[in-house]
Amino acid sequence: MNILRGHVEPILKDALNSIGVNDSNWTSMLSPSREHSQGDLSLPCFPFAKQLGKSPNDIAEELSNIIVPNVAIGKINAIGGYLNFKAEPKWLAKQLLSGKIRVGDAFGNKPHTGRQILIEHTSANPNGPFHVGRARNAILGDTLVRLHRLLGNEVRAEYYVDDMGKQVGVLAWALDNLSKQDVEDILQDKESLSTKWSDKADHTRVRWYQAAQKLRKDESKSEKIEQDIAKLVHASEHGDESVLQKFHDSFQPVLDGMLETLSRLGIEFNQFTNESMFVTNGDVAKLTETLSKLEIHGVADNGAEYLDLGARGMKGKTEFFFKRGDGSSLYATRDIAYHIWKWKQCDDLINILGEDHKLQSKQVGMTLQELGHKVPEVLFYSFIKLPEGKMSTRKGNVVFMDDLLEEAKEHASQIVRELRTKYSEQEVSHIGESVGRSAIRFNIIKVSPDKGFTFRWEEALAFEAGSAPFIMYSHTRALSIAKKCIDNGIDVDEISNKELDLDSIDSELPDSLIDLLRCMAIQNDALERSVMQCRPNLFANQVLNLATSFNGFYRDCKIFDDGNVNELYLQVSQLASQFLKTGMEGLGITPLERM
Repeated sequence: MNILRGHVEPILKDALNSIGVNDSNWTSMLSPSREHSQGDLSLPCFPFAKQLGKSPNDIAEELSNIIVPNVAIGKINAIGGYLNFKAEPKWLAKQLLSGKIRVGDAFGNKPHTGRQILIEHTSANPNGPFHVGRARNAILGDTLVRLHRLLGNEVRAEYYVDDMGKQVGVLAWALDNLSKQDVEDILQDKESLSTKWSDKADHTRVRWYQAAQKLRKDESKSEKIEQDIAKLVHASEHGDESVLQKFHDSFQPVLDGMLETLSRLGIEFNQFTNESMFVTNGDVAKLTETLSKLEIHGVADNGAEYLDLGARGMKGKTEFFFKRGDGSSLYATRDIAYHIWKWKQCDDLINILGEDHKLQSKQVGMTLQELGHKVPEVLFYSFIKLPEGKMSTRKGNVVFMDDLLEEAKEHASQIVRELRTKYSEQEVSHIGESVGRSAIRFNIIKVSPDKGFTFRWEEALAFEAGSAPFIMYSHTRALSIAKKCIDNGIDVDEISNKELDLDSIDSELPDSLIDLLRCMAIQNDALERSVMQCRPNLFANQVLNLATSFNGFYRDCKIFDDGNVNELYLQVSQLASQFLKTGMEGLGITPLERM
């Protein structure tokens, strides 16, 4: 709790000096308490044991007896070698209700930090619909974009369009050489296209891609097909405009379909940058010339050129190839040109990549360093699996995001129909769409990016505690309280802006109210930590805890009772609704007025 830190550090410094600790490094050890019930800030006393010749428990106990609680510090305790500080509830309430702890705003109302961040995420090959596995990249990336904006950074969300390479070449060849009937004949043993998606190009064109992939395995036809595809890819990598246009015409409808799916998840981009741009504008040619003059440059027997990154300490696969023997560039070469271009437009650069990109990312980073450029920060994520195994578009064992979104919407809509029989079908549909997409997003965000997990429909669509719908309902519950007051002639705005004399309250504040105050007080701390560590799950957990705390407060603290309103409780409820709303916006969860 950073707001408490400023009151703890001065008196803690004096207390430590009094027992013989003069090292100022302790300030970095003062951190959020491991157990919420024990305090808001904790200082581990283990590092002082050797210097003082005492046990950590004795040191913590001695400090707790020296330090006297004040207007901000309510309780001090020593537990297991830790010295814990807990904020004084009424002081904390004053800080929150006076606006000293600002609520971040995803739509730009919070003062800007001045930092310009470029976050590149998704960048999936445009050869078929999004499946749940691919969506983890997009959802993590978009959530980081939102959290950075919530913190006050200026962010550009970038989509790097893979408009070159083998997969686009396969799609372009298939569209040129196979009729619709050819495709259906080739895929006759495969499940047919769902009529639901017959007008969506990412679903229709993927069948051409799948048919071509099947033909490539046919020994009687594969040699000629491979030659044709290789010619297309070779021409694209040399900047052949006509081939690049053919590639564009092949994949753009697919990309449009993919973006339509992402839009349903609340994911938008500020800019799209084509991979081919760095070939056609000459950047790749200049780069390969520069790389060929480096001290660690080498040439293979087939004429391909590489950098020996082993000379710079890299282990394992040390040869980083950047130019083929025929003079064409590789994807990684173009990626380096792209990164150099990106660094000219931001202060901080973040890439969202699957864990299978770790080697190439390391190679790109070391090459950038060799050229005198900064290395981007990378968020690596583990893959999502189905109960049957890893998802793969090529193998066909996927759950398409479009199907999941439809299933989630219908599931949520059915629950709303049963509970809210007077809602119009239009409102049911809106709530179902919002709840469905939010449930899917939160199911992915709440898991630490480095943890793989098995995707199960029933978990993604669960609406119990610990889910997005639980958070959404907590927010609408707060709004309903204000509405009830308004309906009874109470001026909610006047009460919300009223300065309350909390010191005149003789009784202790209810525990559930205190818990909610403490949870709100650390929201921006959790936001900053989540952004700095590139771990959206930390903020997801915070917002979930906030919703849980609010429900405890709602249960115990009667805001409107027998025609009377408790002004303190109403102010706290109104503030909690703001914290919930902005927290939900940061996670891409849709705030609703009623559910």
